[in-house]
Amino acid sequence: MFLSIQNKSHKFFVVFFLFFILCISSMQSLADMNEKKISSTASFAVWIVELEKEALAKGISETTLKKVLPRVKFLDRVIELDRNQPEFKLTSEQYLSRVISKHRVRKGRELLKKHHDLLSRIETRFGVQPRFIVALWGMETGFGRMTGGFNAINALATLAYDGRRGEFFRSQLFKALKILDQGHVSFDGMLGSWAGAMGQTQFMPSTFESYAIDFTGDGKINLWKDKEDALASGANYLSSVGWKRGQTWGREVTLPEGFDSNLLGFESEKQISDWQALGVRRSNGGDLPAAAIKAYIIRLDNGEGTPYMVYENYLAIMDWNKSTNFATAVGLLSDKIGRINK
Repeated sequence: MFLSIQNKSHKFFVVFFLFFILCISSMQSLADMNEKKISSTASFAVWIVELEKEALAKGISETTLKKVLPRVKFLDRVIELDRNQPEFKLTSEQYLSRVISKHRVRKGRELLKKHHDLLSRIETRFGVQPRFIVALWGMETGFGRMTGGFNAINALATLAYDGRRGEFFRSQLFKALKILDQGHVSFDGMLGSWAGAMGQTQFMPSTFESYAIDFTGDGKINLWKDKEDALASGANYLSSVGWKRGQTWGREVTLPEGFDSNLLGFESEKQISDWQALGVRRSNGGDLPAAAIKAYIIRLDNGEGTPYMVYENYLAIMDWNKSTNFATAVGLLSDKIGRINK
């Protein structure tokens, strides 16, 4: 009986001792983490001081920098998102069915009608059909509804400081500071994605610098609140990278048996009539359009998916986003919004 009590006491002591060690270890780990965070914060503050010197040398005003830089914060969440981007890939069919939803098509048609006058003025100036502008608007931010919840300056500063793609994001940060310096938007109003894409068209600062325009004529370029500026800027982008006025983007096609796969891709440019002669047909089996337009044949899913014949305007959309899935989605969505029957 006495031995049994001793054994129980010994076991209790061992368990208590292990628990005590675990608590001490956890406290030490927490202390180490806090110390590292404090150290990182201190280093970030020093980095900001050095950044200010370079920003001044680039012509950004001291007034803007003194107002903005003390408010800049390192965002752990941005690093987490950058490090843990999803690796899985949807098939093109899965992707297209998700992004070309009935709700998005219906909303797009409503907005196409609602903003007819604005979109017509934009088309007159830049040559981009309204249905494409609305489709891109829908794809990027759900027609301006989801523009991002991160302060762009904080996000860009975090990614520039992190260093993994530091040079690129440092350049973007200076351009974003320049946008603030020019008075287009406030620090608090400069919201975007975790990667720094901003406004209703999700422009990076360099894209803003090159293509954003003041369509309202109020002296500011506001891609966040002014849909006029945002949509016209999107059209200006497409026009500047080769959009062909009056042309469409492409169409789904069928390929003849034994079609040479070496002809797939953007290296094989032919007139539509040449593709017709090679046996390419519309998806319903009919003849291709009798138009003198340069075209390419692509297949999604690395050559295993649906074939499409695409035109130069498709390349302009791909300049916006390099993904063939994205470009195809914009094209198909624009057709549905505009009720285009292929």
